[in-house]
Amino acid sequence: MSGPDSSYEAPLWQTGMLVAGVDEVGRGPLAGPVVAAAVCLDPGRIPEGLNDSKALTAKRREALEPLIRAACQVGIGEASVAEIDRINILQATYLAMRRAVAALPQPPGHLLIDGNRLPPDLPCPATAIVKGDGRSVSIAAASIVAKIWRDRIMRDLAQHHPGYGWETNAGYGSKSHNEALRNLGVTPHHRRSFKPVHNILWQGKSTSD
Repeated sequence: MSGPDSSYEAPLWQTGMLVAGVDEVGRGPLAGPVVAAAVCLDPGRIPEGLNDSKALTAKRREALEPLIRAACQVGIGEASVAEIDRINILQATYLAMRRAVAALPQPPGHLLIDGNRLPPDLPCPATAIVKGDGRSVSIAAASIVAKIWRDRIMRDLAQHHPGYGWETNAGYGSKSHNEALRNLGVTPHHRRSFKPVHNILWQGKSTSD
């Protein structure tokens, strides 16, 4: 399968419209925030090699991210663990996406959003694109920026909470992370509404009662 192209963007660019691709990373992990990025590409300066961040090596993502930032407008949005636990991960993802769009230097005229549903309360018209990070260059760029940003957060948190392997598992529920949860307990950065974390807290409570 070929990589993403600008077929979604081109008709909008032809009208002079600023188009932002929006993607998130971190819906599935047991720890850390959910992060979204919004990226407005310059049609004349699209970095080569853009693709879904999951299809790229870590080295390639690290090489592309500064090229994206140099040639594009970028906005980042986060939703915290507390917000995830309070409003649920889907609503927190939408919140991070709205914050990423609001953080852009210029308001876009149209959004291309990865997924099959649009967040509510967007500031402009938008199109949802299933598997958009592999189909739209703007969304691919956003997926790379969001992934790099969140991985750096998790590496930083790993320094303060060693033993969970966040520097390599990014907070996802790997075997070693689940073992660390059982052995070391729950940190303030764990999502208490997520079942594996909730179950450990509940077991701890039931044994102390």
